[in-house]
Amino acid sequence: MISVAHSLLGLASGLLVGFSLGLVGGGGSILAVPLMVYVVGVPEPHVAIGTSAIAVAANAAVNLSNHARGGTVIWSCALPFAIAGVAGAFCGSLLGKMIDGQKLLALFALVMLVIAMLMLKTRARVGATDVRMNASNLPAIVGLGLATGTLSGFFGIGGGFLIVPALMLATGMPIMNAVSSSLVAVTAFGMTTALSYAWSDLVSWGLAILFIAGGILGGWAGTRSARHLSERRGALNTVFAAVIIAVALYMLVRNIAGFSAS
Repeated sequence: MISVAHSLLGLASGLLVGFSLGLVGGGGSILAVPLMVYVVGVPEPHVAIGTSAIAVAANAAVNLSNHARGGTVIWSCALPFAIAGVAGAFCGSLLGKMIDGQKLLALFALVMLVIAMLMLKTRARVGATDVRMNASNLPAIVGLGLATGTLSGFFGIGGGFLIVPALMLATGMPIMNAVSSSLVAVTAFGMTTALSYAWSDLVSWGLAILFIAGGILGGWAGTRSARHLSERRGALNTVFAAVIIAVALYMLVRNIAGFSAS
């Protein structure tokens, strides 16, 4: 049984995860696992990962529907990117299991900081909202989808912070469309991980439902905020980069603290 306190913490944590996914298309897994362990108090890390994967995939799907209703998802680019990414995620997960987890987190945090700097550098770029998949950008879409999926599987995360800039690089779409379209891949990557953990009975279904419920409300607020920020040139890019930097620094601090303790 989940206590009332844990239920409320689960709802609040889900709200935060949903808001992040709706706002910037990322942060789901990176936020959800620490929240499961340190806030809600899930004692088994593998259960925290499996439960968060279910919750993040479901919340990403809900946020995807919110963005789709707004007409900002570019399906012709998002679908092949996600399909290539799922194949990459499977290969990446095999590689990731061979490397120490602490080193993986530290390396991913450094990659995130580089991405944040690039996002800030190009924040004034407008992008083309009418971009579609074609013969010229298909290799980049599939190639970056495969690379992003591999990194997501390698690092054991949903990959939203990687998917958004990769879609922008591959197609030239604006960040609002990249945030919306990235949720196709985040949902696909999350479900791939979730099914694996559910098969091994490493999911707390009651907690997952609470996370999803909180995430629906948070996602609605995040999507509205993203649309508002996208109307101001460079604002959403700046917020995206700031969130990446904050999460990356948190990961590095946790990693250094864990290394010092050992």
